[in-house]
Amino acid sequence: MPSRSVPAVPATPLHIQPATEQDIPAIIELAEATWEPTYRFIISKEQIDYMYRVIYTPASLRRQMREQHHTFLLAYVEGQASGFASYSEKPDNVYHLNKIYVLPSHQGQGLGQHLLQAVVEAVRAAGGRTLELNVNRHNPALAFYERQGFAQHREEDIPIGPYWMNDFVLRKDL
Repeated sequence: MPSRSVPAVPATPLHIQPATEQDIPAIIELAEATWEPTYRFIISKEQIDYMYRVIYTPASLRRQMREQHHTFLLAYVEGQASGFASYSEKPDNVYHLNKIYVLPSHQGQGLGQHLLQAVVEAVRAAGGRTLELNVNRHNPALAFYERQGFAQHREEDIPIGPYWMNDFVLRKDL
């Protein structure tokens, strides 16, 4: 039987770098493209809209960077901003993954794993021993986090304005 040649698929050039305040418009653009598809089957449209307005205004993102000391990472695929993550330090060498979002068109291609690995490496370099995150109890991303070595640490219900986030807190030892 003759062998078929399978065309090689070139690796997608991926670059992850720290974001600055000048990158806030790119973060907002990514959030606009990812939030509704991420949460539409989990929480109400009203809650999505409310939370988005609280978290993703330029002033709120500046406050997260300046006052809350969130470090943002932007992932670029072929020069296009395609995902982002943010993390921050907590007491006792614990760091919190605050956000990780990938454009729907780039999901399932390993970009989330690369972003998460960049966060893990940065946290380890800073002396962090544990990385934790909150994930809605009904979010399908729970399986992604478990595949990445996170385990349920506790449940947490967080008031956000008139709404509640019903989360699992997951942890991974580094």
